[in-house]
Amino acid sequence: MTSATSHSDEPTRVAKLVGAFLSGQSGAVLGDGPHATLTAGADSTDDCAIYDLDGPVTLVVGSDYVRGAKFALYEQGLLTNFDIGYYVVAANLSDIAAMGAAPIGVLTVVRYPHDLDDDAFLDIMAGIHRACTDSGTLNVGGDIGNAERIVLSGSAIGICRTGTALTRRGARPGDHLCVTGPCGILGAAVAYFPKRHANGWTLPEHLEQDLLAGWRRPRARVAEGRLLCTGGYATACQDTSDGLKATIEQLAAASGVGFDVAEDDIAIHPAVSAVAKLIGSDDITLAMSASADFQLAFTVPADRLDACRDAFARSGLTFDVIGRATPPETGVAFTGRDGTRHALPGVAWKHQASDVSTLVTNAVQAC
Repeated sequence: MTSATSHSDEPTRVAKLVGAFLSGQSGAVLGDGPHATLTAGADSTDDCAIYDLDGPVTLVVGSDYVRGAKFALYEQGLLTNFDIGYYVVAANLSDIAAMGAAPIGVLTVVRYPHDLDDDAFLDIMAGIHRACTDSGTLNVGGDIGNAERIVLSGSAIGICRTGTALTRRGARPGDHLCVTGPCGILGAAVAYFPKRHANGWTLPEHLEQDLLAGWRRPRARVAEGRLLCTGGYATACQDTSDGLKATIEQLAAASGVGFDVAEDDIAIHPAVSAVAKLIGSDDITLAMSASADFQLAFTVPADRLDACRDAFARSGLTFDVIGRATPPETGVAFTGRDGTRHALPGVAWKHQASDVSTLVTNAVQAC
């Protein structure tokens, strides 16, 4: 264990601190059919990882940047260096999951200021390593070096059988619209924690922990994506990292369909309901607004729904049906509990300057 005041140079950090997470990679076989053999991993110290692929294989690659130390919850001490390391991996693997691919590797960029000591640096790398281990993949390389603050980004690599990768473009009228779990929890955390002391807000400890869990240990829905892909159930799929409202609208635009979403079928997490009351919103609006949840939203033909549900159940997984795809001229609509149809509630994430609580409160007041 290094001391709290230890500051190694970059080559030493890579060789001594990072090396412990990278040993024994070369020769690993990844994927669940097709397979990829990692013939040269990060332990080989080459400039790139090398994979030998078997069979008819599609390679899926995605990349995502994470703000690192500019997370509001990190600056408040609610997220650790381990947590943000974990998060950057989950964020990238979520995109692979949405394509239905099996992850075979993650590349990470870790930039840090000169005053970051070895223990803090090691915590970031340990979070990256744990997230890869939890998801059954490897951190196969990337870049490490200095910057004015902690900056993290990554790329994920996945494989699937040729022609089976899921996209946003295949939904057809009559398909069921489904989601793998409740949304809005991470957005609710951002709405709550930065303002709780100034506003005198308090929530029960278990609800606060639920709000933080999605940021600390987010789970990319790889198993769900693989089931949808290998079983041929989904016609379109996307993760909900921009919030459920934005995801539904993006699926509709990409597939050229409308959607009719039912209010009664939207699952609301108790923590989201509690935060909605505090910020003067309703729970359905907050649940569908900008949030970094890594659920999967997908469409399934009516005649495949029962088989899809059975396959999920056999793997201990679930999903909710929240609507139906409709002809494009009907647009995207929301059917309330009173039977009226109107636009989807909530605020879609468009890289606004305001935080989610302001966005949601303004949206509610405008109604």
